[in-house]
This record gives sequence, C-alpha cells and structure tokens, in this order.
Amino acid sequence: MKLKPIITSLLETDQYKVNMQQVVLHQFNKDRVVWTFKCRNEHVKFTPEMVAEIREQVDHFCTLRFREDELEWLGKSLPWLSADYIDFLSDWCPHRKDIFVNEGNIQPYNDCGLAIEAHGTWLRTMMYEIPLLAIVNEVYFAFKHGAGALDVDYQTCTMEKFADLAAGKYDIGAFSEFGLRRRYSRDMQDWLIKFIAAKNVPGFVGTSNLYLARKYGVKAVGTMAHEYIMAVGQGHHEHDAAYSNLFALKAWNREYGVQNGIALTDTLGTKVFLRDFDQNFATLFSGVRHDSGDPIEWGEGLIAHYAKLGIDPRTKTLLFSDSLDFERATRIKRHFDGRAKVAFGIGTYLSSVPAQYEPLNIVMKLTSVNGSPVAKISDTPGKGMCRDDSYVDYLNRGLAWRLAHE
Repeated sequence: MKLKPIITSLLETDQYKVNMQQVVLHQFNKDRVVWTFKCRNEHVKFTPEMVAEIREQVDHFCTLRFREDELEWLGKSLPWLSADYIDFLSDWCPHRKDIFVNEGNIQPYNDCGLAIEAHGTWLRTMMYEIPLLAIVNEVYFAFKHGAGALDVDYQTCTMEKFADLAAGKYDIGAFSEFGLRRRYSRDMQDWLIKFIAAKNVPGFVGTSNLYLARKYGVKAVGTMAHEYIMAVGQGHHEHDAAYSNLFALKAWNREYGVQNGIALTDTLGTKVFLRDFDQNFATLFSGVRHDSGDPIEWGEGLIAHYAKLGIDPRTKTLLFSDSLDFERATRIKRHFDGRAKVAFGIGTYLSSVPAQYEPLNIVMKLTSVNGSPVAKISDTPGKGMCRDDSYVDYLNRGLAWRLAHE
C-alpha cells in the first residue's frame, strides 16, 4: 500500500449496519446477495494506480477482527443489541474471496474505470458497504491531490461553517454527522468529530461512525437503510414486492418492539409507504426518515398522515438526511418548528472535500437477493439502481396498482 491503512477497526461502520445485521442474523441469515458499486459523477475516472491501492486497502480490511473491548462497548452503548448478536460479531470477519475489485467478469456500472462487487450471504456481506466506500473515497482524493493535501482547506471550510452556525446565521436544532461513506479522509473525519465535541456545538446529537462515537464519547446514531427493505420485501418470492415496506416493518417490530424505531419511507416511494404505515406502526415507530424528494412536501404529507391516524405529529420525529447543508436544514426546521420534532443527519456537507473540489457521489447497492433482481424506486428520479429494466417495470406496475386500488 502507498497510503496508510484507511480502515483500522471493524467499528468503522455506520450504526444502522449493526441495527440491520441483528435482524438478518435472527430472521434472514440464509439470504444470498450481490452488491454493486456505482459512481454517479459523470467525469470521474479511477486510474489503474487508484484501483491497485483500493485492492490493497481491501486486503488489509479483510485482516481485521472485532476486539473484545469494542464489543463490550457496543453492547453497553446500544442496549437493544442482543447478547447472541454480540457473540456472533466476535466470530464475524470480512472474507476477501467475497469482494471483487476490477477482477473476474464484473463490469463497471458506468464508465468510471472502477468495478466493485461483493457476493455472499447478506449476513456477512452487508458489513462491507461502508468501509469499501470510505476506502474508494479516500484513495481517489489522495491520488488525485496528494495525501493530506486538502487538509488545511477542509479544516478552514469546516470551521467557517460552524462559526456561522455559532453566530446565528443558521438555526438547525438537533443534528447528527452521517458522513463516513463519503468522507474526505479518515484523519479529517476524526478531526471533525473531535472539533464538534470539543466545541460543544449546540444541537449536536452524535455520529453514525461507531468507531468515532466510542473514541470521543458521543452518541452513536442510526436507523435503517434501503437495503433492508429491498432485501426483506423483494428477496423472498412468497412476498409481493409491492408490499416490501409492510414485510420489513413487521420484521423490525418483531426484533425490536418499540426500541430503535425510525422508519425509512422512500425505498418504494413515500406514497406507497404510507399505505402500510398504519396506526399500529405509526404509534410503535418514534419517527420517520426522509432521504429523497422534496423535504417540505414530504414533511407535510407525514404530518397529515399522523393527524389522519389520530396521532399528534408533535410527538414524532421527522429525520431529514438527503443532501443537506446548514442553509437547507435551517429552512426545513423553520418550516416545521412546533409541528413535529425535527432532526437532521448531515453527511457529505460535513465530511467530504469542500465543494470546489467536487465531492464524489458514490454508492454501493444491493442488486440481487436470492438470485433475483431488487430495485429502489426513490422519490427522486435517478437515485434508483437496477440493471434489469424488466424487473423495474414489473415493480412499478405493482406499485401503481396499489396506489390506484387501495
């Protein structure tokens, strides 16, 4: 490796991964999946040197194991995690044979020069996504600009953002840092959380990065991801895929009851989600998360839905996490102030390079579960990812039928 190791602990993942993995261990541990990498930037190209470094960083990642002190912290910090799941993690490890980087017969999702796939059980491979994306992001900027070359710009830009927040230019209330997957570098995300914690920034709730939450004594935060609803709802042929949200919410409720309850609404479009988010689920879940579409329209729809069910929206959390900056978060908060609990998960804006360097827009999504394609039908066109157009057409027809007839 030309760079120092980027991932140094298996705790360097987002909290929602452990939330989901426990459900998978107990209810879906035989599911087999394929993960596919995609770079959404039109003009980004990964050089052969970058690809070679990414491959060597993946080699190192696959040597890591959870330490006993890390697992002890995890069990104490996230009390909804079961003892048998923590025990499972003591044996879990990444397998290099599962991960393909420009090798085998895999092809890039688009013409960016980098193809990554992971094959295996969902239970094992689901923990690869976040570290792989962090590796890709850091390698790209280190080779393009030089390792650490943008550190001063990053720190200066970040301090200016928080100075404006402290001066009252922005009013965002409760927010968490969600930036691990697209961070500029490991060192700078570490510096960011240390900076925020030391400054006692008003409204800061915590970070999704388990490693940094432990290191700096801040809260680890997370919900669920699209992968969970896609796999549970679309990966089992006895289910009608148009009811994916229903099956996923039921499984989550079986696992956690009233704990750990923020539901993601947009995997198949929020309008379909609301068909399944009945009074029982709306009462059990403490709130909902927005990740695509117009945030004001989405929030108004959720407030109306709660009111229709006889639930006071002021007792529920609207968590916004889609492409946020302080200005956008301020606008959203002011719109919904007093009408619901409002919180924000802010990622790229805080952890990636300053905007003048064009942050990477990279994802790694489930593209197959149990041999069949799966798809996300987002509230924002273009955020979905599926290589089988006929499956997307089938899924859209089922969703349209529900909207027209239920």
